[in-house]
Amino acid sequence: MGATLQDQQVIVVGGGSGIGFATAVAAAEAGAQVVVVGRSAEGLARAASAVPGARTARADVQDEEALAQLAAGLGIVDHVVVTAGSTRVGALLDREPVPDQLGPLRVRLHGAAHVLRAFHPVMRADGSVTLTGGVSSDRPVRGAWVSSVGTAATEQFARAMALELAPLRVNAVAPGWTDTPMWDAVLGADKDAVLAEAVKGQLTGRIVRPEEVAAAVVWLMSARSVTGEVVHVDGGARLT
Repeated sequence: MGATLQDQQVIVVGGGSGIGFATAVAAAEAGAQVVVVGRSAEGLARAASAVPGARTARADVQDEEALAQLAAGLGIVDHVVVTAGSTRVGALLDREPVPDQLGPLRVRLHGAAHVLRAFHPVMRADGSVTLTGGVSSDRPVRGAWVSSVGTAATEQFARAMALELAPLRVNAVAPGWTDTPMWDAVLGADKDAVLAEAVKGQLTGRIVRPEEVAAAVVWLMSARSVTGEVVHVDGGARLT
């Protein structure tokens, strides 16, 4: 049976593109009332036109006060999904100062903490939060140490918050190599070549699609006995 989120309010933070956008679409198709939160006006406009009945709000995950003001005006929230994240290519021993290298970690971990602190007061006790980790937690990539630390920290944060915020359920999804606009920005003209190489590490022989990760998120929102878990959608990349 397909998951149903009929008449439940779902907040998708980072829903203007990629996995977040696919999640907003899937949640709406499951009957949810969706609010898409993001930084990009272009992404929010796209979501507003493509996600049935969606509302949008512009906010940055690093701005806890703005998130709290947003949450206070939404009424009761059933589920929050945080897909906002970034990656960075660079070795630890590069000349760039370490604090400057830590941007992706701050977005993923600090951002998730800000979102939970802002939205928890308006969430149903039996609701859920879904965060976004990644295959790099288990399979770090040389020269992208911050990304692997960021995904691993986010997954552990989900487990810790499942204990701290119970009975609210907190889980994470861990996508593998997924064809999203994030890689356009990071890899540029090399994107196709990098993803083609990544396919070699997929037992399924294909790159993950954002819609497949979104389906796992919708399931987590509806699975009322699942908390503190990390659901891997990585084509078996952790095993190779």
